[in-house]
Amino acid sequence: MKVTETTLPGVLILEPKVFGDDRGFFYESFNARSFQDATGLNPAFVQDNHSRSTRGVLRGLHYQVQQPQGKLVRVTAGEVFDVVVDIRRHSATFGKWLGLHLSADNKRQLWIPEGFAHGFLVLSEYAEFLYKTTDYYAPTHERCIRWDDPRLAIDWPLQGLTPQLSGKDQAGTSLQEADLFP
Repeated sequence: MKVTETTLPGVLILEPKVFGDDRGFFYESFNARSFQDATGLNPAFVQDNHSRSTRGVLRGLHYQVQQPQGKLVRVTAGEVFDVVVDIRRHSATFGKWLGLHLSADNKRQLWIPEGFAHGFLVLSEYAEFLYKTTDYYAPTHERCIRWDDPRLAIDWPLQGLTPQLSGKDQAGTSLQEADLFP
């Protein structure tokens, strides 16, 4: 597994070793020992989530203020533009964001530690998005920062798309008004 550090400390891009031939491909999408050897981390994953969304769906920017979740995310069908925002008030990169393409073709994964908001925009006809989390979903602690917060100025590759948002995401707050991490 190849691990690449990003501009946001602790956020890592993981690229698995893929074995392929004319029949298809094989790779380990997760191996706890290999993950720890490559990253120095040993998260205890407690929940796996799987979503399917159509082109133009934008989910996020989500996080939990209590029971924060570390996430290992990947796409198994289609392509998304994945975004992570540092929402740790005392971090040197507070309010900074990182965006990258995750797809079934590139097989990249992204490790997102606690203290970050996360979202994605579906660029393909549809996308299937999988993520492992280090804590359980806790709706009472879930928060959402607006995807279009001018202070964040995220450069979403909309390519003429009008984002399709859930009611929860439409009601997201600005970074300035959000409940954040210390």
